[in-house]
Formats: sequence, structure tokens, C-alpha cells
Amino acid sequence: MELAGRAALITGGGTGTGRAVALELARRGCDVAVNYSKSRQAAEETAAEITALGVRGLAVQADVGNDAAVRRMVDEASKAFGRLDVLVTSAGATAFVPHADLEALSDADWDKILNTNLKGTFYCIRAALPWLRQDNGAVVNISSIAGVYAIGSSIAYCASKAAINNMTVALARALAPGVRVNAVAPGFIDTRWWKEFPAYEMMKGMAVAQTLVGKPCQPEDVAATVVHLVTADFVTGQVWVVDGGHGIAGGMPRA
Repeated sequence: MELAGRAALITGGGTGTGRAVALELARRGCDVAVNYSKSRQAAEETAAEITALGVRGLAVQADVGNDAAVRRMVDEASKAFGRLDVLVTSAGATAFVPHADLEALSDADWDKILNTNLKGTFYCIRAALPWLRQDNGAVVNISSIAGVYAIGSSIAYCASKAAINNMTVALARALAPGVRVNAVAPGFIDTRWWKEFPAYEMMKGMAVAQTLVGKPCQPEDVAATVVHLVTADFVTGQVWVVDGGHGIAGGMPRA
């Protein structure tokens, strides 16, 4: 897929990985709608940066776990651009609960994580599908190695990402040949969100020690892989792990 003149929607696109993806697509000539739930200022700033690159940027609000809100978001973005060729589902939620403490994982945790990560991904793809089908569109879901190796912030988070990986393959079959669906599964990503945690330096150090490349994943690393999957017309139904070799390095941390 050539990106110049195309239009993309990035959920959770105002900060972190979503922001990096939005800006990289804009650099390649895409108009980009930047979805946000609460971070309006960050989304509007990202949209302004996109516009400064010579394409159209738009900030659109929606809680991706709300189907009606998602449909309004897609309608707004597609009407603004007159098309929608690329969807990147980057919005996500988690809760930090030790895996062994089953009683600590509440119904509220499950509902928040599954509504945003799993149902939200499905809602966005379903709402965007009529537009994506018009000109061989592409979907890239942002998953996690939590869904591959069952490590991460909570069992609910791991389960949600594993479900996204499975759903990616199922949708690739269901929507072929007109729409390609892939996923990217990063490891620890060195974002502003992580830097707000007291354990940030420890987590970053562990990430560096447990990767073969000796450095943590940056949002731009994920963005480069997303852009490749969007433009690689012969790739669909794949979950690409982007973890610097973490999964094959040995010495995996205990959950």
C-alpha cells in the first residue's frame, strides 16, 4: 500500500506508541485522525504536529470500549477525510495485580481491561470496515508479548492481549482478501507512561538486561513495524513480536 493520499485512524494516538505511529504515518503522506479518551490536549498537540507535516491531522474523542462512541468517531474521521484506509488500534488499559494473587483481580479490573483492549479493538475494526473495504485497507492491532509469553502487569491483561492475537488471525481470514489484519506485540516500551512509576528505572534496567539487543523498545521501534505491516501488501494474519529478543534470551522474569 502506498501511503501518500491515504487516511488513517489511530486509537490512543495522542501519547506514547500511538503518537509515534500517528506521526510516522503522517511523514509518509497519510492524513491521520488521533483518537483520545481523556488526553485531549496531548491529542490536539499531536494532531497539530501532523498538520505541520503537510497533511491533515484531526483529534477525535471516544472511549473505544463504547460501541456507539466508536461509531461516531469513525464517522467523524471518515467524513473529515473522505476515506479511511488504515486503522491502528493502540488504545489500551491495564491493572497491576500479582499473577499469583487471584483474589486481588477484581471484576472491575477484568471489565476495564477486556472492554478497552479486546472489545474496543473489535468495535473499532467493525465500525471502520465499510471504509476499509473500499480500497484494500489495513488494520494493525497493538498487542504485547504479554499475550505471547503470559508475562506482564496482570493475568487479565495477558489474557486480553492473547485474545487480540487470536482475533487478529480470525479477522484476517474473515476479512480477506479486501482487508489485511496484523498485530504487533512489543515488549517493555520506554514511554512517558512508564516514567511516572517509581519502579521505572528498575523496569527499564530489567528490559535492557533481558533483551539480546541490550536496549529497551522505543515507541518509534513499534511505529516502524506498524508502517511496514501497513505497506506490506502480502502480509496478513501475523503477530509480529518486537521485543529485542526478550522472548528467546532466557532468564524470563517471574510473573
